[in-house]
Amino acid sequence: MNLLFVADPLDSFKPYKDSTFAMMREGASRGHRLYACEPAQLHWQRGAPVRAAVRQVALTGTLDADWYEPSDAEVRALADFDAVLMRKDPPFDSEYFYATHLLQRAEADGARVFNSPRALRDHPEKLAILEFPQFIGPTLVTRSADDVRAFHAEHGDVILKPLDGMGGMGIFRVGPDGMNLGSITETLNRHGTQTLMVQRYLPEIVQGDKRILVIGGEPVPYCLARIPQGSEIRGNLAAGGKGVAQPLSARDREIATALGPVLAQRGLLLVGLDVIGDCLTEINVTSPTCFQEIQQQTGFDVAGMFIDALERALAAAG
Repeated sequence: MNLLFVADPLDSFKPYKDSTFAMMREGASRGHRLYACEPAQLHWQRGAPVRAAVRQVALTGTLDADWYEPSDAEVRALADFDAVLMRKDPPFDSEYFYATHLLQRAEADGARVFNSPRALRDHPEKLAILEFPQFIGPTLVTRSADDVRAFHAEHGDVILKPLDGMGGMGIFRVGPDGMNLGSITETLNRHGTQTLMVQRYLPEIVQGDKRILVIGGEPVPYCLARIPQGSEIRGNLAAGGKGVAQPLSARDREIATALGPVLAQRGLLLVGLDVIGDCLTEINVTSPTCFQEIQQQTGFDVAGMFIDALERALAAAG
């Protein structure tokens, strides 16, 4: 099969930990041909299908900067590929939004895109949890500083975060003393012009912010608990958290098995659920990671499970 990865620049990959690289390596091991492009290289013109300037990716077998052999770009229709995998990292900004529309147009041409472009738009990673209130802790979404103050007064210890952040960016904790609550709120809501999320602080974060991967509706049997280090409140690996793989708890599995089939039916082949303690905190759909950390620590072949699910999805689609 020919697999096209729509992703960040290949030179920005860290192959020793990158999940997209793990997908590529597994695909190549099965004889699939790999191609890549960036969202900026997608284009459409009246009378023609959605196309992109793509490059074939030949893996060298190393995990350093020379992990792939560069090739010349060629313009191809996305529908020419057996599968198109959207793996561009957040932020979900205007350009990402426009890319999902081009990818949806490519679907109309016959391309098979994973995750579904419509589903990417319909499941913003912070707000998607609102559909599943039975699994989340006390949560507020608002622009109003008065709402934030009232929520803090009720819960005492809260986390504030922007809706478009990634890797722990822009996350603040305000304790019972309310220190800097007004300033933090103004920073995040831009004086009432932007929406933010506030959640009750979950002390179980000291045991890790668990990333649970769900592939084809089925949970990977191990999660990666991202444990804050030092004085940090954030467990994100990008913020210096320590990743520790561990078996799913009964609650982890309850959440994953409840959400997995629902999200898979909507075209989300790969989902990353974030769980702190017993509470779902985010549903990641753009480019969920942690494949390699889980495999390296447990031996479970996450990339193999993903390519298996991709091949089944393509076979079912005919």
